[in-house]
Amino acid sequence: MNDNVLNSDSCKNEKVDTRNNWVTMMFVTKCRFNCFRKQSHIDTCVEAFKEFERFGFAFDEIGFGGTHVHFLVDIPKKYSVEDAETMLKSRSSARIFEKHSGFKKRYPRGSFWSGYEHHQSTGLTDIEQAREYIKSQPEHHNVSVIDDRQQKLF
Repeated sequence: MNDNVLNSDSCKNEKVDTRNNWVTMMFVTKCRFNCFRKQSHIDTCVEAFKEFERFGFAFDEIGFGGTHVHFLVDIPKKYSVEDAETMLKSRSSARIFEKHSGFKKRYPRGSFWSGYEHHQSTGLTDIEQAREYIKSQPEHHNVSVIDDRQQKLF
């Protein structure tokens, strides 16, 4: 048998998303309350975002500025930016209300994020610039984060 012969199975195209769909997003908390001053709140939000990695989302830098979050996300082809925004906001707010019951008092209507959002396409040429801006959020907004995570005794 000749191994160099092409058959129909060897020419099948695999569906692989090869495009760059990196987007810089910013979500703002409702009424611009300073909700991201505690490390546990930041961790909950990051964990909620990372739950979408199983759907093909990829996250790079995530930075918190007290009242808002900036992040880089690679959105899979099958989702629009608007769908991705809705998914990320709804999952993260649900997780925050689940893990931090005090937010239910601050947001009795159950709406954690404001209607405002910002997104812009981030090409490979300016992705480093976006990373640096996102990393500098605590210094840029003069925010100090309190590490309130539970410490293990043993």
